[in-house]
Amino acid sequence: MNYQKSLDWLDSHLDHESMPSGVVAGRVDGLSLEPMRHMMSLLGDPQNEIPSIHITGTNGKGAVAQMVSALLAANGLSVGMYSSPHISAINERIRRNNNPISDEDLAEVLTGIAVVEELMTERLSWFELVTAAAFRWFAEVPVEVAVVEVGLLGRHDATNVIDSQVAVITTIQGDHTDFAPGWEMAIASEKAGIIGENSTAVIGPMTDELAAVFRSEGPARLIRSDEDFEVLSDKVALGGHLVDIKGPRGIYEEIFLPLRGAHQVANAVIALAAVEEFFGRALDSEVVRQAFAELQLEGRFEVLGYQPLVVIDGAHNEDAIAATARTLDDEFAPVGRRTVVVGLLEGRDPSRALRAIQHIRPDLVIATTLAPPRGVQAQAIAAAATALGLMCEVVEDPVEAVQRARRISDEEDMVMIIGSFRLIAPAKFALSK
Repeated sequence: MNYQKSLDWLDSHLDHESMPSGVVAGRVDGLSLEPMRHMMSLLGDPQNEIPSIHITGTNGKGAVAQMVSALLAANGLSVGMYSSPHISAINERIRRNNNPISDEDLAEVLTGIAVVEELMTERLSWFELVTAAAFRWFAEVPVEVAVVEVGLLGRHDATNVIDSQVAVITTIQGDHTDFAPGWEMAIASEKAGIIGENSTAVIGPMTDELAAVFRSEGPARLIRSDEDFEVLSDKVALGGHLVDIKGPRGIYEEIFLPLRGAHQVANAVIALAAVEEFFGRALDSEVVRQAFAELQLEGRFEVLGYQPLVVIDGAHNEDAIAATARTLDDEFAPVGRRTVVVGLLEGRDPSRALRAIQHIRPDLVIATTLAPPRGVQAQAIAAAATALGLMCEVVEDPVEAVQRARRISDEEDMVMIIGSFRLIAPAKFALSK
């Protein structure tokens, strides 16, 4: 198959990402790794040929995956990274040394997987097939280490066919849950499923009760944020943060992190701890400095323009949106009007999202509708905003919504584009006009 035919074949499979997610931590009946394990077995289990770092968490897992990849590459390794979602093209999900897989290579690897699928009685999902393609390509290129981001929760995720050397859990927060009593423990239990008996578990800030869930999985070693690794100092600097950080095996001073938000500093120390544990040693400070100085995280409090200030952030749950609001106040504090463009996916509660957006103190909310079938209708977002007393407009098309926000803003104003990574592509297109 050529590139387009391989994508058409892939799109003929069930794509859970394009549908409202009914998966809730604690209620995962019907989910099984057996079809994925069968596929990988038929492919010769290429995922077992490569050392790996497996990363999950409610928020921050994508950022940590990119930071881990940068640190590994700066230490001279050939690094495969598998992440989701993509912004412009599926190729972005499968990378070697931060370069996306080529159209030709992706078509070739999917063609081989299509042949293997014919031998199976089970039909795999879109995400399972892309995951299989990543592992097969990593083994063929080859890479020396794979950094693998979980798609959903952990225990039953298609990526969990690997036996990782390091398992990372960034945070336990309110996503993929119905917020019924015990929801935090249910989320922790699902995410703990990526921990193997031979792996080191690296866990971010959380209560002792939640940490015990991960300890009960029986990792070879477990290290915790604020006990075994921590941020020693954090100073807001021009274009980012200047930090001193302590890993489980070393201390690193005056490291510049060209990212916005204290939460990204917390992510950086988690990434550093994971890489130290992978190597079993402290890292060279200059190598850490180089790796972090070159970081670029698309769609994570990404500044797209000034006068007015235009920022896009893929934050899509209450905790992430609250972190965005804190970053705005701590590092920018715009003096003019604040216009917030909001688009959400099904499975996100507009009322909860808008309550968090209140912390941004918007003068105007522009509600928009992301592409079907998962885009929440703009009218539903507007209703949630109005119920909270926020001034709101409805502009159905995301490109037009961003253009409208930009057009009504003066030099001292701010435009915040928030709610989903699926807003990034239309926002950047709108601003290019």
